[in-house]
Amino acid sequence: QVQLVESGGGLVQAGGSLRLSCAASGRTFSRMSMGWFRQAPGKERELIAAIGWGGSGTYYVDFAKGRFTISRDNAKNTVYLQMNSLKPEDAAVYYCAAKFGLALQETEYDYWGQGTQVTVSS
Repeated sequence: QVQLVESGGGLVQAGGSLRLSCAASGRTFSRMSMGWFRQAPGKERELIAAIGWGGSGTYYVDFAKGRFTISRDNAKNTVYLQMNSLKPEDAAVYYCAAKFGLALQETEYDYWGQGTQVTVSS
């Protein structure tokens, strides 16, 4: 069993930055692919980025390219999402997720965190 706890969300002005963290429990973190998702009110949950177990392979959806960066520290069992140049439309609940699969662009994951709210003021 893997438990995921996100942190780092909050209120930020448009153009600002936030760094989200996701701490994972268990001994399998280093062998799992990790992803960040978000869900805005009235919208479906969408993938933002994913990173392979070794950290060298990453995948970003189009809106995240150039603004968001996913990274991980296997020694700390933590995955990060650095978000820059935030826009009001980035406001959502952000979730991290973990899976044993290797296909970073696929959205099926085995474990999910509870989410952290990101609010962007204009």
